[in-house]
Amino acid sequence: MDRRKALKFTGSMAAAVVAGPSLFSLLQSCKNESRVDWQPQFLTMDEAAFVSKIVDMILPRTKTPGALDVKVDIFIDKVYANLYDTDGQNNVRKEIAKFNDDCRIDYGDAFVSLSESDQIKALQKAEENSGQFESSVWGTAIGNPEPVGFYRSLKSTALWGYFTSEQIGENVLNYDPIPGAYHGCLNLDEVGNKWSL
Repeated sequence: MDRRKALKFTGSMAAAVVAGPSLFSLLQSCKNESRVDWQPQFLTMDEAAFVSKIVDMILPRTKTPGALDVKVDIFIDKVYANLYDTDGQNNVRKEIAKFNDDCRIDYGDAFVSLSESDQIKALQKAEENSGQFESSVWGTAIGNPEPVGFYRSLKSTALWGYFTSEQIGENVLNYDPIPGAYHGCLNLDEVGNKWSL
């Protein structure tokens, strides 16, 4: 991927972040969608299986709900369908196909058909080869941003969908819809879990 395409792709992600009100409605619509009868808006069924498998491996169910429990894959499909322009959508399709082609070359099959150990190796390789998001101040990058690539972008969107879901916000993170007094400079061990609101 050349620098121009990478910056364009990163710009598409930045535009997605700016579209806050639309995202809230996407989150709400994911909550009401049943996994059994889910028909992706943008992704093909194979692409949806790919996204579902990756987000499940990034955020598996443990003592807390996993990505599939809060329908992060459905959220990502809605982001691609409603917030990406045609070029961004075409790029997503190309990147999913490229990821699967790389898996075929390295491990002999598409990502979802690999053994768990090979899937882990594929994700570790993608993690190592992905750029990092630069620090920013009010949405403006500090320094020279490097292209983050498809995997890092997908992972970031998965984390975003996960931590902004109602179930995680209210039941896993600390939640107080009517906060009281402000207490600054507390030790982290006094605060406990991260706060969603």
